[in-house]
Amino acid sequence: MKILAIESSCDETAAAIVEDGRNVISSVVASQVEEHKLYGGVVPEIASRRHAESIVPVVRKSLDDAGLTLSDIDAIAVTHAPGLIGALLVGVNFAKGLSLSTGLPLVPTHHLRSHIASNYISNPELKPPFLCLVVSGGHSHIVMVEDYTKMKIIGRTRDDAAGEAFDKAARTMGMPYPGGIELDKAAENGDPLAFKLPRPVVNDAPYDFSFSGLKTAVINLIHNSSQKGIKLNKADVCASFRYAVVDCLTKNFLRAAQDFGAEKLVIAGGVSANSLLRSTLSEECKKRGYKFFMPQKSLCGDNAAMVGSQGYYEFISGNIADRDLNAYATLSIE
Repeated sequence: MKILAIESSCDETAAAIVEDGRNVISSVVASQVEEHKLYGGVVPEIASRRHAESIVPVVRKSLDDAGLTLSDIDAIAVTHAPGLIGALLVGVNFAKGLSLSTGLPLVPTHHLRSHIASNYISNPELKPPFLCLVVSGGHSHIVMVEDYTKMKIIGRTRDDAAGEAFDKAARTMGMPYPGGIELDKAAENGDPLAFKLPRPVVNDAPYDFSFSGLKTAVINLIHNSSQKGIKLNKADVCASFRYAVVDCLTKNFLRAAQDFGAEKLVIAGGVSANSLLRSTLSEECKKRGYKFFMPQKSLCGDNAAMVGSQGYYEFISGNIADRDLNAYATLSIE
């Protein structure tokens, strides 16, 4: 089964052709990063306009790259939630129009479920059940994936997401958007023990995260040092902050794995590209005897291949949308 997938939840317009949920025939991504870099972050109105300009050529290129036409496609999958509402609406409305004109089934796909599904592409042997840490700019969840379309949230952030904390800390240090990537690179040359930063915990919720206080602590460190005329070693600040965030993520994830008897651990989302998170969990899972899976770095960010993968499993489970499909800025992964 071949699925044409469309993704437009934030600042990448993407389309892909995926066969049977695992085989990527083509994948095209039009990034807006350079434009949003001018403003230090994603401007929703600009993002929506660029999606409207890019979606037709991106979808056409995905078909051309695959050497296919719409007559070769079995269904259309589209990200309908969560994300920037204006951006989502561009993809959803385009997919609805394409579905109406071709008669192809329309499959609504959840953005975070798609991030998890990126692992099915990178790791063809992976099958549920497994425990997944989903970490991105807007989300930080520990999810029990019981089946391809049946998921349960075990833990979540109570305030900032891990990716958001990385980006805001990086911005405070004058790094360009997307800051998390730049911070990760700078941290490679720093001392992770140079600065003692807090490890916030949530009382009575051992699997939940809280990154607001940690983010505030590093921002205050930077501002206070600047006001006193003290020059900080940027690499050391980055390394210490990255170490603190990864420490919080790893401890809660491993605690949940032990308490719920998980045997397979998976990471997904934009922050799953973080080099320290990948290496730390690889080592810890090896020590504890867990099977560990992570997506290839090219699939950590937003893309349509992951939408096509999850869309396949949504389709075979009977999740077909009516013509009144809408987009939603927030929607539980459950």
